[in-house]
Amino acid sequence: MKNILKSSVLFFSLLLLAACGNSEKEEKQQIKLGDQTTRQAPASTQAKSSKDMVDFSNKGIGPVKSVSLSENIDAAMAAKGKEVFNNMCIACHKVDRKFIGPKIQGVTKLRAPEWIMNMIMNPEEMIQKDPIAQQLLIESNMAVMANQNIKEDEARAILEYFRQIDQE
Repeated sequence: MKNILKSSVLFFSLLLLAACGNSEKEEKQQIKLGDQTTRQAPASTQAKSSKDMVDFSNKGIGPVKSVSLSENIDAAMAAKGKEVFNNMCIACHKVDRKFIGPKIQGVTKLRAPEWIMNMIMNPEEMIQKDPIAQQLLIESNMAVMANQNIKEDEARAILEYFRQIDQE
C-alpha cells in the first residue's frame, strides 16, 4: 500500500512539474499591459526577431503621421535630443548595447522616423497594437516602456540625436 501511495505522489508531482514548465514558456510569449488583460503577440511576429522586421512603411500608432528629414543632421536639434535622452531615457536605454530596453545605435536603419517618434511618445498603444513593438517587448523580456510624456518637438530632437549616432 505504501508503494502505491509513493508511486501516486511521485506521478502527480511529475505531472505538476510538466504542467508548470509549459505555462512558464507560454507566459514569456505574453505581453503584460499593467492592469489590462494580457495579450498574446500575433503568431506572425513570434517566430521573427525584431531585427528581421524592418518595415519603413510601418509608421507606428500615435500622433506622428509624417516627418520631414533633411539630408544633413541639425546639430543643435541633436544636442537638444541628447539632453532629453540623457534626462528621460538613459535609465533603460544605452546607445551601444541592450540594457533594460533595446540599444539605440542602428535604430534609424531599422525603423521609420514616424515609428520611432510614435514609440517615444505613445509606448502603451504601440505595445498593444504594433507588431514590431510587441516583438521588441518579448525580446527584451522586461516591462512595458514607460510613457515619459515627451512632447513632439522633444521626440523629434531625440530622433535627430539617433540619426547623429547612426551617422558616426
